[in-house]
Amino acid sequence: MGRTTLQRGDRIAADIIELVHEYAANGTPYVLATVVRTEAPTSAHPGDKAVVTADGRLHGWIGGSCSEPIVRREALRALSEGVPQLVRIVPAPEVKQTRKRGELMVATTCPSGGALDIFIEPRLPRPLLLVFGDSPAARTLVQMGSLAGFRTCSVHPGAVPADFGTADMVLSTFELAGTNPGNDTWAVVATMGHYDEDALEAALAYPDVEVGLIASTRRAAAVRDGLRSRGMDDATVDRIRTPAGKVRGGSQEEIALLALAEVVTARRKRGHVAAPVAEASPVVFATDQVCGMTVDPLTSQHKAVYRDTTYWFCSAGCQDEFEKAPDRYLRPIEA
Repeated sequence: MGRTTLQRGDRIAADIIELVHEYAANGTPYVLATVVRTEAPTSAHPGDKAVVTADGRLHGWIGGSCSEPIVRREALRALSEGVPQLVRIVPAPEVKQTRKRGELMVATTCPSGGALDIFIEPRLPRPLLLVFGDSPAARTLVQMGSLAGFRTCSVHPGAVPADFGTADMVLSTFELAGTNPGNDTWAVVATMGHYDEDALEAALAYPDVEVGLIASTRRAAAVRDGLRSRGMDDATVDRIRTPAGKVRGGSQEEIALLALAEVVTARRKRGHVAAPVAEASPVVFATDQVCGMTVDPLTSQHKAVYRDTTYWFCSAGCQDEFEKAPDRYLRPIEA
C-alpha cells in the first residue's frame, strides 16, 4: 500500500480537502490523522495531515517511515472501533508500547531521534437521506435533512448540480450505487406524480433502504398498482411507507417537515443505527524482529527468509543484523 505526498503546511492541502469532501459525500469511511506536536528532528510539522482509508492507503503526510506504519495500523484500528485516539511516538533504546483509553505511547528506535504526537480521528458515514424530485417539498427536505445530520442526495433526471446546491450529492439518473445505500439509508419520493414509479423502483432495488412516498391515499394506491403491473412482488411493494408525513401539511414546506419527522421517528423506533464500521482491512502489519518497529510487508523493501518463514524489517541495517544471527532475534516482541 503506497502513499501520496502532498503539500505540507499549517493547513490541509487542497487535495486532502477535496478527498475529505468526496468521502463525506459518498459515505466512504476514513481516518483523518493530524500532527499536533513535534520535537526535532522530524520530517513532520504540527498541522501536517493525512487521510487513511479502510484499504490501508495513506494520502498526505504525517512523517516518514518511523511514523507512517504505526499511524496506518492505528488508523485501521480506529476505523474498526470507531474511537479516536492520540498516538505519541517517542525515541527510546528499545521499542515498547503502552496503551490506555484514548492514547497510545510508542517508543521507537527510529534513527532520527525525534518525537511527535498524532491525533487519529475516525470519520464514519452519516445516515443517508435520498430525496427524489425537484418539487419545493423535495428541496426543503434536503435542506432540513442536512441540518438534522443526514448525508443528503438529490435525485432528479437531468438534474444540474448547481441547481441543488444544498445537497451533498446530486444524481441526474436513478443509478444509486455511488451513494453506497445501506442499512441506515432513508429514501423519500417527493416527485408529486412525476416518475413516482421509476423513483420507487430505484429505491426499492436496495433491500436495506427504508422507502417513503409523499402522495395522497388514492395516488399511493395507484402507484402501488403500477409497480405490481411492472412485475414487482407484494413484499417489495409493501415496504413503501405512505403517506410520508401522516398528518397532512398545508404547504410544501410543512409536507417536507412532516416527512422528515416520520423518517427521524422511524429511525429512532428501530433503534439508533450506528454508522457502518469499516470491515477488517486486508493489511497485516509485521514487527521488525531486530528493533521492534511496525513494518508493512506490502511496502517494506527489506525482508529475509529463515526456516521457511519470512521476516520484514524497517531498514537494511536491521535486515543485516538479523541475517548475521537469526536465532538471537527470534523472540516474541510486545505488540
